[in-house]
Amino acid sequence: MNDVHTRLTAIFRDVFDDESLVLRDDLTAEDVENWDSLTHINLIVAIEKEFRIRFTTAEVSGLKNVGELEALAAAKVNR
Repeated sequence: MNDVHTRLTAIFRDVFDDESLVLRDDLTAEDVENWDSLTHINLIVAIEKEFRIRFTTAEVSGLKNVGELEALAAAKVNR
């Protein structure tokens, strides 16, 4: 498991208050209880703070699943 994945898992578990949450590449908002638009904003802000990165609105709105989110975060971290 890579560092980005490990840190994202911790963020997701904190934001959704679910220590049993397991991230998969194909995971979407439909798969996670209480993942609504407000929680989505909180999630994105928490990821930006943790990794000290910024996402554009276009980047965030184009994401299809957690795998794409992880790849985007990793690309920004490794710049």
